[in-house]
Amino acid sequence: MIRLLRFSAVVVFFLLSFGSMGETLLAMPPVQRMTLSNQMVLLTSEERSLPFVTLQLLIDAGSRRDSAGEEGAAYLTAKGLLLGTAKRGEKAINEELDFMGASLNSSPGRDYATLNLRVLKKDLEKGLDLFMEVLTHPTFPQEEVKREVQKTLAAIQAAEDQPEDVAEKAFQENLFLSGPYRHPIEGTKKSLPLITRETLDRLYKKYYHPNHSILAVVGDITQEEVKTKLVPRFEKWPKGKTSDAPVQNVFAKGPKTVKIDRMLTQASIILGHAGVSRENPDYYALTVMNYILGGGGFSSRLMEEVRNKRGLAYSVYSFFEPGKLPGSFQVGLQTKNVSAREAISLAREEMKRIQKEPVSEKEIEGARRYLIGSFPMRMDTQGKLVNFLLQVEYYGLGLDYPGKYSRLIQSVTREEVLRVARKYLQPENCILVVVANQKMADIE
Repeated sequence: MIRLLRFSAVVVFFLLSFGSMGETLLAMPPVQRMTLSNQMVLLTSEERSLPFVTLQLLIDAGSRRDSAGEEGAAYLTAKGLLLGTAKRGEKAINEELDFMGASLNSSPGRDYATLNLRVLKKDLEKGLDLFMEVLTHPTFPQEEVKREVQKTLAAIQAAEDQPEDVAEKAFQENLFLSGPYRHPIEGTKKSLPLITRETLDRLYKKYYHPNHSILAVVGDITQEEVKTKLVPRFEKWPKGKTSDAPVQNVFAKGPKTVKIDRMLTQASIILGHAGVSRENPDYYALTVMNYILGGGGFSSRLMEEVRNKRGLAYSVYSFFEPGKLPGSFQVGLQTKNVSAREAISLAREEMKRIQKEPVSEKEIEGARRYLIGSFPMRMDTQGKLVNFLLQVEYYGLGLDYPGKYSRLIQSVTREEVLRVARKYLQPENCILVVVANQKMADIE
């Protein structure tokens, strides 16, 4: 019932506006945008079906901000916000959250970090006080930081027993010759032991400022309450200065095969190459093309050829991973060791096939309908909506983006799909990573 109530406030609004696909216009719930005196951007949307308020702050301080030799510092800095403040320790923070029935967490990412609060409307003042406390007065206690480092190292060690994680790590290391996307978000076994509380404090002071941040607020809160309860608090947060040298990712040129020998019954395979940034003008044509190739689940060509026709894999997929900087393109699958060569060959052939001739009208229409029809699901909860608003602002898409999105997807033609497939796919120049029993897989 709760989920249905949220739908009534957000999703049903979109679905009622659906006409024919050519005329579909998706509208965002009313959003107010303002820039505070300290240059922080504030986005608010009133959604009063439940007595909750959700806040999410985006800070432009993801792992791409890590310095050489300090990989993982941005990750630990975001995590460290909740380890203690000048007024209370980690235990006291958690007790306060439990008392309110609220949630407060940080999420470190590649491009940015986020700090998230979900609190009952009646506890909004207390929740805001705690939010601002961990944001503006973290102390990064030495012992807690050491514990977080050990916890992260243990997670990295555990991931070495997961073939998919091993393949992904090897793929990233071999695809990116240099650049801020080369290292894992959480850092490495080599870099993490070198990180201290002073490292985190230095990165925090450099990047955690309102003029590098965007705040989205959704829920049971009026615009007047935003102005009286939120704005005064956040305007006290002093802005800072940062001068960053331009950075870029340098990609390896394929073909290259990386074989990792493990005593496994199944091979974990990643095949891919350089991708695009989120601001690439071909982003929407690539989205449609990738849906048809491998992003469309059971309706994709890769799934049809590799799984349905030949039964070589339970799951096979493809995706672009765009960010502020160009990321990767990947085809991923798991198959029996003995069928690894055949499955890889089929994946390459499907990449080539989509470059040879236009996709069918049925395929492109199916892709358009799914991509447009599923779009409202990105905003069907308060948590999803705040995240959506932040990304719209961060990537400069504009608050009219939902309306534009349907038109941009609908305007992608078969010829456009063919063009971007030829321009961006590199079936003969891939980085291939195979984690398998190499004797049985027999990869050349």
